[in-house]
Amino acid sequence: MQLPPKVTERAFARLAEIGAADQGQALRVAVEGGGCSGFQYEIALDAPQADDLILEGQGQKVVVDDVSLPFLENAVIDFTEELIGARFVINNPNATSSCGCGTSFSM
Repeated sequence: MQLPPKVTERAFARLAEIGAADQGQALRVAVEGGGCSGFQYEIALDAPQADDLILEGQGQKVVVDDVSLPFLENAVIDFTEELIGARFVINNPNATSSCGCGTSFSM
């Protein structure tokens, strides 16, 4: 059985701050082929779909489609504010390597 990704309170708080749920939007985290390491994360606001896994907190939703789910098993979806800017980040224990941009990885 796969363990779904976890979403930090900081990530849910940021979604609440930007009013995602008020607009009927959720944070979609998907994995696609490509990027400099083989796979890349696609992170965007989107409407939840029927076959999505929905993770809820603070009245907000993070959604993952069933194709991306195995790649995100036990990953942590977080929000960070650094000098280079504020962004959602994914800490993925399944990734064997990643690139400097933080959006591409290999397994």
